[in-house]
Amino acid sequence: MAKPNYQFEKRQRDLAKKNKQEEKRRQKLAGNVGANAGEAVVHDELPVAATSVPEGSGTP
Repeated sequence: MAKPNYQFEKRQRDLAKKNKQEEKRRQKLAGNVGANAGEAVVHDELPVAATSVPEGSGTP
């Protein structure tokens, strides 16, 4: 009877674990890129609103 190859099984488990972590990292980065793009639009709108108020309006 053949002996089980524990090193091969461990290597396969480790590779599967590494692939799963990498996929999670990619999904997290993809989520952060989408969130940052949305925030950039909000930040771009804020200076426009602040510059639309005249500076010499007379109110302190």
